[in-house]
Amino acid sequence: MFSFELLYEAVLFGLLLGCFYAAVSLGLSVAFGLLDVPHVAHPALLIVGSYGAYLLGGWGIDPLLSGLLLMPVFFVVGMLLYRFYYETFERRGSAAGVNGLAFFFGIAFIVEVLLVLAFGVDQRSAEADYIGASLKIGELRIPYRLVVAAAVALLLTVVLTTFFSRTFVGRAIKAVGQDEGALRLMGADPVKIKQLAFGIATSVNALAGAMLIIVSPVDPTMDRIYIGRTFCVVVLAGMGSMSGTLVAGLVLGVAESIVLTMFGASWATAVAFGLLLLMLGIRPQGLFGR
Repeated sequence: MFSFELLYEAVLFGLLLGCFYAAVSLGLSVAFGLLDVPHVAHPALLIVGSYGAYLLGGWGIDPLLSGLLLMPVFFVVGMLLYRFYYETFERRGSAAGVNGLAFFFGIAFIVEVLLVLAFGVDQRSAEADYIGASLKIGELRIPYRLVVAAAVALLLTVVLTTFFSRTFVGRAIKAVGQDEGALRLMGADPVKIKQLAFGIATSVNALAGAMLIIVSPVDPTMDRIYIGRTFCVVVLAGMGSMSGTLVAGLVLGVAESIVLTMFGASWATAVAFGLLLLMLGIRPQGLFGR
């Protein structure tokens, strides 16, 4: 039965969930949107970030602090991963897209298998004072874990948007996907710029993965759920738009929450793919694309 109260709750939870979806998609927005790298292993590395936060949680470290501590490690891994991709595929010409797609699918599969061997198939969760608590507004209870994830997502979006628009390196990263030749004339090495950008995109996964294990328990196969959602957000936003990624995440979060409330959980998983197909058919460049 339709109820405006249920609709209000669905929209509110959808907004919080949408901020989280934006956070887990920001790294892909850089790698796929700005660098045109078919990084389908992005969700798998996101799960690695979650398990990293889980392991550090055994030492009593807060999940968010764990994500921050892991960011430099992920940054180095990302730079090495892109260098291998560039030397093996991108440097050799036009088949880089197809071959790179297979390469990153292979990376995702290897990561998933290694996580299963190391942790098994059981779900793992993090511990923190705010994870089990709720904010009470009237009769409505909002889990603090969603509030924390949404706040961190907003902060992360502001930081990345400022970095890409106000710094020379950030503007160079945005330019490298548009005109490498012009970037070379300015004295910058496009390959090094891309390597740095991919490192940044991967480092964001450490913090986003920590937020994921705050929001819900994780298992090694959860990357399959988020591959559709993250690509949906990036395409919906318009390739490479950080602020657009936030708006697209909110759209997906609200749409998914309303469908979940009105029609049940079985339909909610199809929302991302439905929005993706709708956007590709109506406006392929995305909401904020040119």
